[in-house]
Amino acid sequence: MGGADPDGPATERSSGVRHRTNPAAQPPIRPAIRPAIPRYLLWLALAMPFGWMLTRYRAGELYYGEVVHLSGELSVRLMMLAMAATPLLLMFPGRAAPRWLMRNRRYFGVASFAYAGLHTAVYADRTGIAADIVAEAATIEYLTGWVALLIFLALAATSNDRSVRWLRDGWKRLHRWVYGAAVLSFLHWVLVAFDPLPAYLHLALLAALEAYRLHRIRLISRRRGPAPPPSPADGGP
Repeated sequence: MGGADPDGPATERSSGVRHRTNPAAQPPIRPAIRPAIPRYLLWLALAMPFGWMLTRYRAGELYYGEVVHLSGELSVRLMMLAMAATPLLLMFPGRAAPRWLMRNRRYFGVASFAYAGLHTAVYADRTGIAADIVAEAATIEYLTGWVALLIFLALAATSNDRSVRWLRDGWKRLHRWVYGAAVLSFLHWVLVAFDPLPAYLHLALLAALEAYRLHRIRLISRRRGPAPPPSPADGGP
């Protein structure tokens, strides 16, 4: 009390002796970062277009071409959101939105696979005959889509903490296949679309984000410099 400075370093009394505490030793108090959208609301938002398309298609209110077009484009856009998390975090490191996207990109990736599955299921339902589906799958425009779907299946099935622990370093190697799936998805879109321009625009945007990611990672590696040679104590020469 009295002449104490409220903004100065804190003091304590112990056995009548004043002890000045070191403010640098005090851990900083950081406010808890909470996601802007609760997780269950995010799941609901990702699932709502799926339910809307499926129910309207079954009721005959949405045509085959409309469902295939909407589900395919939404699948690609959700895949792009999941892949854009790292480039956006590097681009805007202090912003909350990229951090939120990074924490939740797993859900966008799984949702991308779900809409790809709806896209494929509606196509198979319309075609109807297994022999025709197999015959079309041998053509490049459909083969690209099927291979991309199989990759998405493997990625979605391992997008959980148990798979991360089980696969260890192999989990990262497996999930790098998302780049191959992205290329195949865009190739499928270009080959089957009446107007491929939207596919090229989406591809250009994703390519720009990935180019920026690689550029920033290269800059960070240069700043760190080469790793020092091991010392004799570490088993070096």
